[in-house]
Amino acid sequence: MNAPARLWVGDGIGIERRASSAAPKDARSSGLRRIAIVTDAWLPQMNGVVRTLTTTCDLLRAQGHEVLTISPDQFLSWPCPTYPEIRLALAAPGAVARSLRAFAPDAIHIATEGPLGLAARRYCVDSGTRFTTAYHTQFPDYVAQRTHLPAAWFWRYIRWFHAPAQRILVATESIAEELRAHGLDQLHGWSRGVDLACFTPDAPPPPEFAALEGPIQLYVGRVPPEKNLEAFLGGTYPGSKVVVGDGPALEALRTRYPNAHFLGRRSGRDLAGCYAGADVFVFPSRTDTFGLVMIETLACGTPVAAFPVPGPRDIVTDAVGALADDLDRAISAALFCDRRDCARYGAGFSWDAATAQFLAGLAPLDQPAPA
Repeated sequence: MNAPARLWVGDGIGIERRASSAAPKDARSSGLRRIAIVTDAWLPQMNGVVRTLTTTCDLLRAQGHEVLTISPDQFLSWPCPTYPEIRLALAAPGAVARSLRAFAPDAIHIATEGPLGLAARRYCVDSGTRFTTAYHTQFPDYVAQRTHLPAAWFWRYIRWFHAPAQRILVATESIAEELRAHGLDQLHGWSRGVDLACFTPDAPPPPEFAALEGPIQLYVGRVPPEKNLEAFLGGTYPGSKVVVGDGPALEALRTRYPNAHFLGRRSGRDLAGCYAGADVFVFPSRTDTFGLVMIETLACGTPVAAFPVPGPRDIVTDAVGALADDLDRAISAALFCDRRDCARYGAGFSWDAATAQFLAGLAPLDQPAPA
C-alpha cells in the first residue's frame, strides 16, 4: 500500500496536500518588495528546477514584487563536463556581489550550488547578510553517477554550502529527512504547483498516439543517464513505451530501444495532450527531489507508476498510482486507478500556494544574521 501523500511547510510541520489553497502574499503584506534569486539553472535549459523558478518569478512579479534573477544567460559560460546542455557561468570576480549590492534586495535566495550560487554565498557570508537556499536536486547522487566516486564525498560539499543559510527550502518531507540525517535542519517546505489552465484531462492527444498499441506508457522529462530510463524502456509490460523530452542519453536510447517511441520535447498544450492521451505515466527516476511532471500528469487524469523512493512516495497515493520495486508491477496496478480521482488530486496542487510558501521561507535582510 502506498503511504498517504503529505506536503509540509516550515520547521518540518506536516500539512495535508489540500492545504495548498493557502492565499498568496503580495509585496505589501509580505514586506519583501525586492527579491534577488541567484541560480545556475535557467533558460534556455528546461527542467523541473527551471520551470519552478521561472513560474515563481512570474507569480512574484504579478503580486507586485521586484525580482532580480542572476543567471548564466547574463555571463560568458562553458558547458558542464559530462553535462554539456548545462552552462556554467564564468562571472568576473565580484560581479555577483556588485549586482546584489546595486539591487539592494529585501531578501536573497540562492537556488543552486553552482558557480553563481557559490559567488552569492561568498558575498552573503563575507558581509554577514542573511540568505536562504534550496535543495532542488540530489546533487551528490547525480555527481556520483557521473564520476563513479562515492556520493558521501559530495555530501560534504552540500553540508558546507547550505550550513550558513537561514533556511533551506525543500519540496518534500522525505528530502527533509535526508538533509536532517546529514546535519541540516533549518528546513522549510516549498511545494510545487500545476498550471490548471493548461494541464487538463480534455487536452487533445498527439496524432502519434492514434497508431500506438495500448496501454500507452509515457515518460516526460529530460533524458540524461541519471533519470534511469533503462528501467522503464527495458521493462516487459505489453503496450507502447513513449518518451517525451531530450537530453544527452537520447540517441543512445533510440539505438538501444528501437521499439520505443521518442517524440522529442513538447510544451504547453501539446505536452498536456501527451499526458492526457497516455494510459499510465512512468517515473523511473530514483534521485528526483519532487518530480513536477507527476503532478502535471495527474492533473490530466493519468495515473503514475514509480519506484517507492523520495519524490514519488511523497506524492503518489493508492488512489492515483502505484509504487513498486518492479516497475512492471507498478504499471499494472496503476492502470486500475480511476482517472477522475487522478484529475481531482492533481488539481489540488497550486502554484499560488507554493509561491506563498516560498515567500514565507525567505529571510528578510532587515533582521541581523546570527553570529
